[in-house]
Amino acid sequence: MDTTQLKDKFIELFGPDGTLYTSPGRINLIGEHTDYNGGFVLPGAIDKAMYCVIKPNGTDRVKAFALDLNESSEFGLKEEDKPKEGWAKYIFGVAREMIKKGKEIPGFDIVISGDVPLGAGMSSSAALESAVGFALNDQFKLGFTRPELATIGQSTEHNYVGVKCGIMDQFASCMGKEGSLIRLDCRSLEHEYVPFDPKGYKLVLLNTCVTHELASSAYNTRRESCERVVEAIAQKHPEVKLLRDANPEMLEEVKDKVSAEDYTRADFVIGEIQRLLDTCEALKKGDYETVGKKMYETHEGLSKKYEVSCRELDFLNDKAKELGVTGSRVMGGGFGGCTINLVKEDKVDEFVKNASEAYEKEFGIQPKVYDVVIKDGARKID
Repeated sequence: MDTTQLKDKFIELFGPDGTLYTSPGRINLIGEHTDYNGGFVLPGAIDKAMYCVIKPNGTDRVKAFALDLNESSEFGLKEEDKPKEGWAKYIFGVAREMIKKGKEIPGFDIVISGDVPLGAGMSSSAALESAVGFALNDQFKLGFTRPELATIGQSTEHNYVGVKCGIMDQFASCMGKEGSLIRLDCRSLEHEYVPFDPKGYKLVLLNTCVTHELASSAYNTRRESCERVVEAIAQKHPEVKLLRDANPEMLEEVKDKVSAEDYTRADFVIGEIQRLLDTCEALKKGDYETVGKKMYETHEGLSKKYEVSCRELDFLNDKAKELGVTGSRVMGGGFGGCTINLVKEDKVDEFVKNASEAYEKEFGIQPKVYDVVIKDGARKID
């Protein structure tokens, strides 16, 4: 993104000497609905990001401006000062979470902007929290580590935005590394960088441009399914606290003690955790054909077993298979959003053209297309 307009706006509103920071959105190659089950995810930071220009202003108040919305907000940093603008709550929440940890944050001026597509499952909110967190940490020498900044972003979502998200999005945004995905253990937060250098392949997202209402209630019911299965398994295996701790044999033992629906959902999650580990091994060998096969298996499971896909996503996944795409699956919670596709470079144009035309003919909507490249996490630019 060209940040000239962002910097010019800051100078116009607040004068010179602001500092520019950025933090990226993310993709998740594989590992869906595994986070709240204590399993692994495999995200990477991408080349679409949120940006902020910031400087201390010598007062106890924050003056903020959202360039993309052409909207301003001013607020203090006490709990009762929570701003009414949705976007400003992220800035306020990050600062409040830092203050709760015993840090002092004086007033500052800030202008924000970004090119993470909204509503496409690339976590623009986590990118904003991470950019603001990294900027405040650097400006005021607060001494937080990157993993700590990720948990501050997550707490902001929980306490000031009202979204009970996992840690993956903020972790990827803070910890991203060019040319690598992050194998993140959602239980311990241990992580390992896994090489992602798909020479001859590209990652392409196709956005269905639909969201189905089911999403939040369906998320909760699936979480409850997993918890019921854990409870059943734990009666014989008390060491099992999360589905992550269970294996297929343990699941078979309780097949007649849980509902068919709960069994099928747990079967997906246990299989998905193994698929992610297999994918990491394939990536280390540069075996992108196996990676693609695992992506298709994940989509099949999310569609048929976990039942979080929808007609639009299944249509794009079938079309990818038909057009010889190496790997394709729904990315994110489901019920709309994007498919993530691993495509041979010489097939990208044909795939995008044919899939887009077929989708528009079927649904009357043109899908949005995003090429993504894996990049570094939160950083200061100047």
